Amino acid sequence: MLALVDTAAAATGQSASQVLRWFGRQGLPVLVERFPQFVAGHNHARGFISSLNTIIHPEVRKLYTGAVCPHFHFNDGPDGALLMGYQSPRRMCALAEGMITGASDLFDETVHIEHLACMLDGQPLCRLAVRWPA
Repeated sequence: MLALVDTAAAATGQSASQVLRWFGRQGLPVLVERFPQFVAGHNHARGFISSLNTIIHPEVRKLYTGAVCPHFHFNDGPDGALLMGYQSPRRMCALAEGMITGASDLFDETVHIEHLACMLDGQPLCRLAVRWPA
């Protein structure tokens, strides 16, 4: 996948992170169309995103034996933000950002994502603050 991302970045003049964000945002509706059970029971992007480790990733592992899914850590920030940690040996946090935006699009919500720390900068994990304005 990374070779495809690099090729797309070179062809479009975008960075690999921009390509991954685009792919995540555009790919989430396709994922939901193919696996509608992933969003069943969710009325908001926040709840859907918070279910990644417990609902979606176990199903992905059932469908694709040997799949290595990223791991997310979730906490509520004092300002109401969803504080999200991201860990993955692939270090594709931009893909996660795109999927968060795609999830917000799916639920017709506006989202603001702040990347507080990044594995690409040598940090042990990525930390994101995700906010949905009232």
